[in-house]
Order: sequence, then structure tokens, then C-alpha cells
Amino acid sequence: MRKEIRFSGFGGQGIILAGVILGRAASLYAGKEAVQTQSYGPEARGGASKSEVVISESEIDFPKVIQPDILVSMSQPAFDKYGYDLKENAKVIVDRDLVNLPKGYEEKYEVYKVPFTEIANKEVGLGIVANIVMLGALTKLAGLVSKEEVEKALLDSIPKGTEKKNLMAFEKGYDYL
Repeated sequence: MRKEIRFSGFGGQGIILAGVILGRAASLYAGKEAVQTQSYGPEARGGASKSEVVISESEIDFPKVIQPDILVSMSQPAFDKYGYDLKENAKVIVDRDLVNLPKGYEEKYEVYKVPFTEIANKEVGLGIVANIVMLGALTKLAGLVSKEEVEKALLDSIPKGTEKKNLMAFEKGYDYL
């Protein structure tokens, strides 16, 4: 079992942190092999960025994503740049309010439109946790690691004092799907 996940969004959305948390959950708490890589433009914020995670039951011989099984996209520019070369019938999760899919895309892939940013703003009261809302939805949808394993990795990765809001964001995303 080798699963490839590509997260994409703009700098400042926490795309890389989401990949780190998923990789940590898989490797430290689920007993799987995991590799996380990242790429972003020269802009500190606003440019398209991606974080990729490979999760496997056995040793990973090539650490890069070749054809994602899952694509997550939280901005239109990132989708336009990274929403390609997916496996047939890949799962695609996009921020419903920030990404418009091209014609025919939904027939080709298993698409989920989730209002990550809206949930973070309105239900959690903190827009910067939209990436954690997304991670909750991805955890439930992908089934690669358990909810509890991701929660442990989340708590290892976030600043002290933010646990309550981040766990709430994770729950909201997990319960959305």
C-alpha cells in the first residue's frame, strides 16, 4: 500500500503544516512509513505552495509524489498549478468557496467541496485554522490514519495555548463529511 497525497494552497494557509502533521501521524503513531516534501514560491505569503506526503506499509523507495491518490486544494492559483497528473479516480478535496473546478473534472475524479475557510471563520471563530478543518475532513475521507493518531500529531505540532481551537477545527472538518 503506497498512498500519495498532495496538499496545495497559498503561502500562509498552513499547507506545509498540514502535511507535516499527516506524515507525523502516519510515522510516529500509526507505525507506517511516511515521507513529507514541500515546495513554495519565493513569496512568504500569497504564492502557491504544496506539501506532499507519501504513506506506505513498507519501505518507501522513492520519496516524491508521482501521481497523487488524493489532492487537497485551498486556493485557485494552487489548484491551477498543482491540480494535475492525478491517479484515475483520485479523491479531490477543495475549499468550496475558493476553488472552481474546470468542466469535466468532477466526472473524472471523486470530488468533495468543503467550506474549510467558512467553517474556520464562522464555527471556530479563527480563520487561520482552515488548514486544520481541512485535515479533519481529509482524515475521515482518506482513512489512512486514525482520528486519534492525527489528533496526537496535531497536539505535537501546534503552539501551546492553541490546542482547544485547533482540536475544535479538526472535529468540525472531521464531522463535515
